[in-house]
Amino acid sequence: MEHATFGAGCFWCVEAVFQNLKGVEKVVSGYAGGRIANPTYKEVCSGLTGHNEVIDITFDPAVISYKELLEIFWKTHDPTTLNRQGNDVGTQYRSGIYYHSDEQKQLAEEYKQKLNDGQAFPNPVVTEILPAPTFYPAENYHQNYYNQHGHEPYCQFVAKPKVDKVKALFGEKLKAV
Repeated sequence: MEHATFGAGCFWCVEAVFQNLKGVEKVVSGYAGGRIANPTYKEVCSGLTGHNEVIDITFDPAVISYKELLEIFWKTHDPTTLNRQGNDVGTQYRSGIYYHSDEQKQLAEEYKQKLNDGQAFPNPVVTEILPAPTFYPAENYHQNYYNQHGHEPYCQFVAKPKVDKVKALFGEKLKAV
């Protein structure tokens, strides 16, 4: 098993995008990249700790590759907005790839360069690509959030379209229900 750590806005949405993929063993919502240990959601939301809302994915590279995870990452959020995803604004919502190996770093940088060179988006990709910092799991009520609260307005208007996009673009990669 390997790990992938991504930040792409609110972790509720990002978790929902990745947790039903074949080869993904576990997805944990949490915080990374900040100045204090074991931050709380309230502290991170203040924007003062420097943490990013991220997910840590445990995956089997024999079933789903890191490159495939990167493709899903790039196609399910806007990597061109600095410190923002939709109406979620603040450094805690920045787009980030936090690599766990030199290979992950290389793949992420090459993919980002390819997107920018090909002008895949109207604006340049601003996703930060950094070594994986210490990961702090979020509070229990944030875990598996979309599956438990999918009926709530935020999930319906923000997370569901991302989940639907994964189903449409990557349906063959989803676990059988």
